[in-house]
Amino acid sequence: MTLTADDVRGQVADFLAAHDPKSTARLDFLRARFDAGLAWVHFPEGLGGQGAPRALQPGIDAAFAEAGAPDNDPGRIMIGLGMAAPTILAFGTDEQRRRFIRPLWTGEEVWCQLFSEPGAGSDLAALATRAVRDGDDWVVTGQKVWTSSAHNAQWAILVTRTDPDVPKHQGMTYFLCDMTAPGVEVRPLRQITGEAEFNEVFLTEVRIPDTQRIGAVGEGWKVAQTTLMNERVAIGGTAQPREGGMLGVLTKTWRERPELRTPQLRDRLVQLWVEAESLRLAGDRLRQQLTAGAPGPEGSAVKVAFAELNQKLSGLEIELLGEEGLRYDDWTLRRPEKVDFVGREAGYRYLRAKGNSIEGGTSEVLRNIISERVLGLPSEPRVDKDVAWKDLPR
Repeated sequence: MTLTADDVRGQVADFLAAHDPKSTARLDFLRARFDAGLAWVHFPEGLGGQGAPRALQPGIDAAFAEAGAPDNDPGRIMIGLGMAAPTILAFGTDEQRRRFIRPLWTGEEVWCQLFSEPGAGSDLAALATRAVRDGDDWVVTGQKVWTSSAHNAQWAILVTRTDPDVPKHQGMTYFLCDMTAPGVEVRPLRQITGEAEFNEVFLTEVRIPDTQRIGAVGEGWKVAQTTLMNERVAIGGTAQPREGGMLGVLTKTWRERPELRTPQLRDRLVQLWVEAESLRLAGDRLRQQLTAGAPGPEGSAVKVAFAELNQKLSGLEIELLGEEGLRYDDWTLRRPEKVDFVGREAGYRYLRAKGNSIEGGTSEVLRNIISERVLGLPSEPRVDKDVAWKDLPR
């Protein structure tokens, strides 16, 4: 029997009657909600869901929010929610799913993503971090970079090079890495904002049990594609109300500070409002497509548009505020748990938005994906696809 919106509303009401948000400890509440199948309603039974249509989830979340129930702080655990969980669900063993998905959703375990490397640039398949089999373990050595939340993470999704004698896309293997294991070192990367939400991670002979491998040996690229497709939706396809996010901050200033307005700025603001509304509707359409299956390359388009819009909005806000917009509150090195685009001042938003076109796949790479996989245009000439990784120039 297929669940309906009325069915899940009844389930939420019954759950809240048995678990009063005001008197139930936050973690106990979240664990119980997961076990009741109301965390990810489209996930299988026993893994936070009921195998129901994904379209029912927004109504469930809204009902819990209206009741004042605690959430799982999605901004802090976005990598786990948006990238690790769908990958483990798609390629993990039953034991891996049972072990990792529940504490991932409740926020008991924070995740990070060990993909990018200093020597690979935007070409993930060129990565050099090696994993060598040693009995029941793999010994991993290498360096990762631009790793958000690594300083808070207990676990990481990790892509490695396990066979250098085959072309770069074929010799990769995907693991779950314990960030507290011997040989894992996390160093802060201070950004233009003054903060260090990013990190570089050094892996020195880190032993990872084969039981923490996701997918078959040599099929890491295939597994990583699932992660990347979900990552782009997680970054650019988040549900927003009309005039939400950075646009809402800008329009609030516009309405409250009429002395700052000029006809030219007004024209630009209206244009960006239209772009933001178009992106919001495109995001709604993308999430509706997700109800029919896993995200596809269309998510790349939403992510590119999101990055460009954020940069335009933050630039216009600086111009609107004039000298006031050049002030900056604090350059002290901090290692935050999450990014807060709307809780800081204009200068922070302007600087931090520069990273939107890099993180989660550079806009240049995503445009290639759009052109080839969405529009069907001829691919760029590539001379390295059939060359063994060890023979590639570096």
